[in-house]
Amino acid sequence: MSSINLIDAFQDFKDAENIDRPTMMKVVEDVFKTLLRKKYGSDENFDVIVNAEKGDLEIIRRRMIVEDGEVEDPLAQVGYSEAAKIEPDFEVGEELYEEIDLLDFGRRAILAAKQTLASRISDLKKNALAKKYGDRVGDIISAEVYQVWKKEILLLDEEGNELILPKSEQIPQDYFKKGESIRAVIRRVDMKNNNPVIILSRTAPEFLAKLLEIEVPEIFDGLIVIKKIVRDPGERAKVAVESYDDRIDPVGACVGMKGSRIHGIVRELKNENIDVINYTANTQLLIQRSLTPARITSMELDTEGKHANVYLAPDQVSLAIGRRGVNIKLASELTGYELDVYRDNEGDEEEFDIDLEEFSDEIDGWVIDELKRVGCDTARSVLNLTADELERRTDLEKETINDLRKVLKTEFEKE
Repeated sequence: MSSINLIDAFQDFKDAENIDRPTMMKVVEDVFKTLLRKKYGSDENFDVIVNAEKGDLEIIRRRMIVEDGEVEDPLAQVGYSEAAKIEPDFEVGEELYEEIDLLDFGRRAILAAKQTLASRISDLKKNALAKKYGDRVGDIISAEVYQVWKKEILLLDEEGNELILPKSEQIPQDYFKKGESIRAVIRRVDMKNNNPVIILSRTAPEFLAKLLEIEVPEIFDGLIVIKKIVRDPGERAKVAVESYDDRIDPVGACVGMKGSRIHGIVRELKNENIDVINYTANTQLLIQRSLTPARITSMELDTEGKHANVYLAPDQVSLAIGRRGVNIKLASELTGYELDVYRDNEGDEEEFDIDLEEFSDEIDGWVIDELKRVGCDTARSVLNLTADELERRTDLEKETINDLRKVLKTEFEKE
């Protein structure tokens, strides 16, 4: 009999590893039972036998043999004379099993069945993909860059499934080329025109949490728990951690010996500064720690209004606020308190200043070290000297001095 070239359709099933065999058999049966109902009006006396290995199927019709002239239901019964034409040894009361040739359904019906089968397979694949990644939301994944567009990047996983990394979910310093392997966290699964779209992220706090879990065995084992993560992607992040074992220093374990554990994460996040702090239920102490690297002098806390006035020495104010206010913004997000920073010495009219270390992503470390060597450790202390004075007192070239002064001035203009 004809197999109507269903091998390709079955191959699609076999390639979709997430579709189990019982589901496959059920779908094929449903498609061809629909075909039978259209032709005969009922599928009750038909058996659809699927051979997934060979890629074909058989349809067997069952009818009871009755005396000629006593056929009441042609679908369930057959006259003796007609049955004898198929096999002379048949007797009244026996059941006749007859194979149906699929070509009897007609070419148009067969093509419609193939299209329906292909459509059902496609839907099952989509549902399986959506479930697979829906169950993995929050997990980290490695994928290969397949296409780079202006607003998003198309990636392929090891099974060839398409994943999307939108521009909004990329770290500002990210730059990827086709064929490059990148890591990201599965953010969500959207449905677009009935197709699952898997969205990845490198800016989500969960991405940093998973990287820490990979690098810090104590987090993976549950001895250290991450209480909260806040990020300004590519700029700074603050991680509050707590240890369930008094013998383990959670901050030390996360940072590692000489920063060995945190350095790999910092590189992955394009030199994002990561402040790891020890979580505490003491709000005042948590605020103090969250404003790292600044040192607080005193604090006024309004627990009902979720507001705190923080007082610091004049040279600590710039550290507490950070460049573009990033440090204080993240501290506020971490603690849940609105923070206002004040100089401890109210009579001091000293201008707002910024520590040179805050410019480490724009000014080379050896240049900052050279400036510190001559007593310039803040932005204003550098700008208070003329370019000629800086050239005379340091080993820096005039072009380098002009460039760094331009960077420092730009920052104050923003403020």
